[in-house]
Amino acid sequence: MVDRNIINELGLTMEQLEAEVNAMFGQEENQMLGQALDRKIDALVPGNIIKGRITQQIGSDVVLEIGLKSEGVVDVTEFDDPSEIQTGREIEVLLEEVDAGGMILLSKRKADRIRGWERIVTTKKEGDMVTGTVVRRIKGGLLVDIGVPVFLPASQVDIRKPGDISRFIGEKIDCQILKIDTDNHNIVISRRKVIEETRSASKEKLLSEIEVGQIRKGVVKNIADFGVFVDLGGLDGLLHISDLSWGRVNHPSEVVQIDQEIECIVIAVDKATEKVSLGLKQKTASPWENIENKYPIGCRVKGQVVNVMNYGIFVRLEEGVEGLVHISEMSWTKRIVHPADIYELGQQIECIVLDVNKEKQEISLGVKQLEMNPWAVASQKYPPGTIVTVKVTSLTNYGAFVEIEPGIDGLVHISDLSWTKKFNHPGEFLEKGKELKCVVLDVDENKQRISLGVKQLTEDPWLHAIPEKYIPGQIVHGKITKLTNFGVFVELEPGLEGLLHISELSDQKVDSPQDVVKPGDEVEVKILRVDTDARKIGLSIRRVQWAAEQESKSVAPAETTETTGEPEQQPQPRPTRGGLEE
Repeated sequence: MVDRNIINELGLTMEQLEAEVNAMFGQEENQMLGQALDRKIDALVPGNIIKGRITQQIGSDVVLEIGLKSEGVVDVTEFDDPSEIQTGREIEVLLEEVDAGGMILLSKRKADRIRGWERIVTTKKEGDMVTGTVVRRIKGGLLVDIGVPVFLPASQVDIRKPGDISRFIGEKIDCQILKIDTDNHNIVISRRKVIEETRSASKEKLLSEIEVGQIRKGVVKNIADFGVFVDLGGLDGLLHISDLSWGRVNHPSEVVQIDQEIECIVIAVDKATEKVSLGLKQKTASPWENIENKYPIGCRVKGQVVNVMNYGIFVRLEEGVEGLVHISEMSWTKRIVHPADIYELGQQIECIVLDVNKEKQEISLGVKQLEMNPWAVASQKYPPGTIVTVKVTSLTNYGAFVEIEPGIDGLVHISDLSWTKKFNHPGEFLEKGKELKCVVLDVDENKQRISLGVKQLTEDPWLHAIPEKYIPGQIVHGKITKLTNFGVFVELEPGLEGLLHISELSDQKVDSPQDVVKPGDEVEVKILRVDTDARKIGLSIRRVQWAAEQESKSVAPAETTETTGEPEQQPQPRPTRGGLEE
């Protein structure tokens, strides 16, 4: 049936058209013309693919004549190649819509897709090869144009994880059809299948030819932290990070890039497991070949700091040759907490070669050896007995560290602070930052230690002064300074204390010294013993009491004798911790 909208566009009514046709042709001709006209008008139905001839381009619209003096428009973006827009050229388009104003909208791209799909399903089957261009990345993979858009899953892009698959956009690739879904107009393809089949064919040939020592060309296909996988043409070889360069490589990407073609040396082949190890640095001679001649022990060298660790710094002497300056080899005198406090990456420094180990490819370097060791002359400069003025730098439980001169430190042990007084901590006697006069006691160059003393500035009172002043049996005055569970310390004079044992506090049993005395009490004590070797003085209070009792009894001894006629009883000696009392 003739579409009346088309008839109206011709400016005629249906009756007028039939009258015109009947007047021009006979009955048979009119019948044939009517059938042709019906077919032409029926073709101008939305959803049909029709042919049109390009007549002109107006802005972004390409105008096509589609018959019956009708024209339609196609957007210029529908043409993948602008050179296709040529006046008079005939193309196929899909009639999408005839709007109320009579404008016919056409689509070249949709017509191309429909024709492409028809061509694919009629000429291709699952397993066939196709070639297409990667259009864009979509969820789960790539969209590839093989005449129609088809889906390439990310898992089918390559035989190994390809990383960012967006790098394939715009590339022309060969693939194999995995599945054709005619109902949903979907096609799934695989590039991986093509690569696997190609590699399988060439792998056997490669394994039969490859040998250790050969130079082989390959393409970098994957980069990991530990190395690079190189496609040798059917088989992957591993180029370990340690075989990339004689120098330091933090990551393989510093040396090679994905898809880069490189030449490597085959350093190991296991044909049973189909594993190949490759080397890049082996193409050049090892810089460690004549290392002893290039860097003899004791020579001065310059290099660049390439790594800073808590135990030292690595210095690059040349490409592939690095040496270690241990933290202990940085200064003769300074205490270095971390090498980063002194050195930074990229810094140029001078060193002395201390040792070379060719087998382990290790070079030991030193910086402090560039200067004279101040400890080498310390024993000559500060012999024992030398009096020096020092500065207290730090205090510990066992003594005080002092600075004798910049870079030369010494230790004053807590036991060398006083001949007579005992300190629980050096802070009771010394203060950090203050100056102090000392005497050198010993110098150890190997251990870089100098021992100093304060008490040695004066004569040891335990040699003469104390034993001459404090004689056993003598009664003296003192002050209680400290109580312990075993007795009491009594200050006899500033800096000198004696021990009053708990058993010498009273004739009565004493459970605790505080039951008898308290700190600060003035007491009279009797000297029991003076031990110059142990530097101790033993004291007693109860012996003073005995002496007082004996003296009171000796006031009238004659009266007792005369009245009783019996001799006076003498007090018996009592046992003490030091023996019998005399």
